[in-house]
Amino acid sequence: MKKQAKKKGDLETFGARVKELRKKAGYTSQEIFAYDHGFGRVQINQWERGADIKLSSMIKLAKALNVTVSELVKGM
Repeated sequence: MKKQAKKKGDLETFGARVKELRKKAGYTSQEIFAYDHGFGRVQINQWERGADIKLSSMIKLAKALNVTVSELVKGM
């Protein structure tokens, strides 16, 4: 049970990091960021709220945010 709680906390931390980096990149709107980089708005919203993410999507997201995957997961 503790492992699941830790995973959920890590995903929420990741989501907050995605939101922080999106705003730092100048995108206050999830919709515009998603459109500009080929993501679905709903998917961006889910990731920012702590939904699980595939590695391939994480790599694409890091590129869209102009950061490395290491920078994307910093603080986790």
